Amino acid sequence: MKIYSVITGASQGFGKAMALEFAKRKMNLVLIALPNSGLKDVSEFIQQHFAVEVRYLELDLSLVESCYSISKYIKKHQLQIKYLVNNAGVLSRGLFSSLDEQFILRQIDVNVTTPTLLVRLLLGNLKTNAPSGILNISSMASFFALPTKQVYGGTKAYLTSFSKSLAKELKQDNVSVTAICPGGLNTTTRLCYQNRLLGWVSRKSVLNPEDAAVIAVQSLLRRKEVVIPGFINNCLMVLDKILPEFIKDKLANREIKKLPVSIP
Repeated sequence: MKIYSVITGASQGFGKAMALEFAKRKMNLVLIALPNSGLKDVSEFIQQHFAVEVRYLELDLSLVESCYSISKYIKKHQLQIKYLVNNAGVLSRGLFSSLDEQFILRQIDVNVTTPTLLVRLLLGNLKTNAPSGILNISSMASFFALPTKQVYGGTKAYLTSFSKSLAKELKQDNVSVTAICPGGLNTTTRLCYQNRLLGWVSRKSVLNPEDAAVIAVQSLLRRKEVVIPGFINNCLMVLDKILPEFIKDKLANREIKKLPVSIP
């Protein structure tokens, strides 16, 4: 019986790196990403070079019906799902007062509604194939109050909290839930440039997606619950607990001022 891992946002960046990491471990894949995002090429490359079966669906995950399309496809083809990776997400874009209302709603739909609904729709399948696991890609932004990342941070805080609660609930079903909370990732040319503008400590906290993918997949397979990848990021989490609020605000604002207002 073939089993599959479902990965959303798999055509580039962190999602693509995780798809390759799963493929290296000889796991069959169901990859999902936006139309015209290069998903077909990624899927064909993986299938040709790693001797695994790859199915792919080009869908807009800001639409609720896309989640139901994924569920229907899996049921129609009687695919057995071992792992679900909720990676698709919409990043921050600027000051709240300047954000377009439709962008805000789309960010919430992709970052909150979609992973929640996909877990619910695929949970029965995951339970059938237990021991199985869910990997939710959260962010260090879920732990901090950062200007220009207000909606993004809020959605990731939800995802971290959701994952922690769900992990306790599903333990009896032998379905693990892992939330990985990376800091900056060099996933696009523009983000690489923006990350270079950060201070020394913040630059050192940035990871390449390939390195973060190894940590993420290992954490899923080891059934860890909340993971902060990178030594510097873990140090920042400790500092956050001991530094006074006014110092944290000063440090955060200094880093924010170095960034362009708009982040794609």
